[in-house]
Amino acid sequence: MRLCAVSVDLDEIPFYHRIHGLPAPEGPGANAVYDVALDRLEDLARAHDLPLTLFVIGASAQRAESAARLRGLADKGHELANHTFHHPYDLIRRGAEAIARDVEQAQTAILRATGQRPRGFRAPGYTVSDELFGVLESSGFLYDSSVFPCPSYWATKLVAISLIAIRGRRSHSVVDTPRVLTAPTSPYRIGRPYWKKGTGMVELPIQVTRGLRLPFIGTTLTMAGPKRARWLARMVAGEPLVNLELHGIDVLDATDGLDALGAHQPGLGAPVARKLDAIATALRALRQQGYGFVRLDEAVRELGL
Repeated sequence: MRLCAVSVDLDEIPFYHRIHGLPAPEGPGANAVYDVALDRLEDLARAHDLPLTLFVIGASAQRAESAARLRGLADKGHELANHTFHHPYDLIRRGAEAIARDVEQAQTAILRATGQRPRGFRAPGYTVSDELFGVLESSGFLYDSSVFPCPSYWATKLVAISLIAIRGRRSHSVVDTPRVLTAPTSPYRIGRPYWKKGTGMVELPIQVTRGLRLPFIGTTLTMAGPKRARWLARMVAGEPLVNLELHGIDVLDATDGLDALGAHQPGLGAPVARKLDAIATALRALRQQGYGFVRLDEAVRELGL
């Protein structure tokens, strides 16, 4: 069977303010990912009969309301995975000891909040290093899903960081080495360096299309709209695993208390209904291509990695 896994990075709204060098948000919109987006994502999962893999930031799981939502979703069969504790965009620059401390702190926080200890990991901003993989292997993780070999994303991120600096603000985001663009696009065991195949831990790369390696992620689908989302789904059909990565903010718009962020964050100007339609269109297209939906930890087992 062809497999598709839908994962969601639960980056709360203050982290997007950090990316754009903006002051911390205030008001109910500051928790819109957990308080609004998760309900929409659960409805999407129910409508398409699919499990989600939720990448949780440990600090966010300490909020009582957020912990309750995570427990409820885990009880319904969705996977909880580790997205670090503090979500430091410069994680790979902090050294093995600091990396290990942040990752384990997230494990502890998620376990305490939900009763589940994650087996999967995703790095902030998709930025990884051999040192980080060494920490993950030592900590016993089943898989990582961070490598994003996408030229257009890499270039766009570099330009965005530069423009923020020109405007007199400082982005907390960092750019990965361009060598990541040569990494495999299908699941593999990492080598040293991590963008080559080897015998290390399992890597489930963020999805790109055939040929141009265009990004097949929530932000791209929601900005493209339903018609182009269907075309993008056809461009990934045939892969043994389609690893569709979303962010909670992909199912929000400016009317969800995000006016201050709307002028800076791509996609917030599009209505939620259109964005959900684009994601749903891609999911239907993949199912028509014979894809069955699994969690990321299930994909590792099914692929025999």
